[in-house]
Amino acid sequence: MTKIDLELRPGQSLELLKELHILTRDGKINQDSRRKLKQVYHLYQFIEPLLNDLVHSDLAIKLADMGAGKSYLGFIINDLFLKHQNNSHVYAIETRQELVTKSQELAKILNFTNMSFLPLSNQDSLKSNMLPNNIQMVTALHACDRATDEAITFALEKKAKHIVLVPCCQAEVAGILREKKSKMLSGSMVELFRHSLHTREFGSHLTNVLRCLWLESKGYQVTVTELVGWEHSMKNELIIATYKNLPGNRAQKKLEDILVEFNLESIQDRYFNNSFS
Repeated sequence: MTKIDLELRPGQSLELLKELHILTRDGKINQDSRRKLKQVYHLYQFIEPLLNDLVHSDLAIKLADMGAGKSYLGFIINDLFLKHQNNSHVYAIETRQELVTKSQELAKILNFTNMSFLPLSNQDSLKSNMLPNNIQMVTALHACDRATDEAITFALEKKAKHIVLVPCCQAEVAGILREKKSKMLSGSMVELFRHSLHTREFGSHLTNVLRCLWLESKGYQVTVTELVGWEHSMKNELIIATYKNLPGNRAQKKLEDILVEFNLESIQDRYFNNSFS
């Protein structure tokens, strides 16, 4: 099987793909691994221009991957791009020590000395002295529920220029909508989430709308697109934010209005005070 058959990028480490179990030891790939590789490549297509923007800004690129898991994304970004950049560094944030240890071992095998794997929660990473004061890019791939919001808070605190998010499993807002539904029964808006399935779906959608307004209120330009086709994953909403120092008053007003309209005042501190309760 050739590199063309595998759709590999020039100069990509075959050893890395074997260690990530995308390739077998004899260089073969199965259909599940091909889908995984396709997803990572598709996301990388959105990330690469942002990395090039940082290079052209003459910044030493510091990237933080929040809720990194097995650090697939961090390893691929480093292999395809950052290992070629002077003074670049990847910080993979993950609470599970066993995954942190495995990633540390893999980085040592591959001689990726510009990668750090930190056993921290998203919130703990805000106070950790193992991370620099400024991070140029923050990624959060399939961070569950409010972990995506914690990643945004981290990015704002670290003054990230680029933020790349693929949210996942957003139950918090749906739970509040379900609890406060009776207060809205007199209005027609409740029909948006009267049924349980619609509550879950609308809660997920509303969560991401709030996130976009939050980022826009902080001066970011935000785009929302589809990460991959529906045949690959249902969790495929990709939010990309780039800091442009844009006026944020209108976005903040809309954010405030939506929180009041849907009885979501209990979570407003995260958007205005970077605080979680």
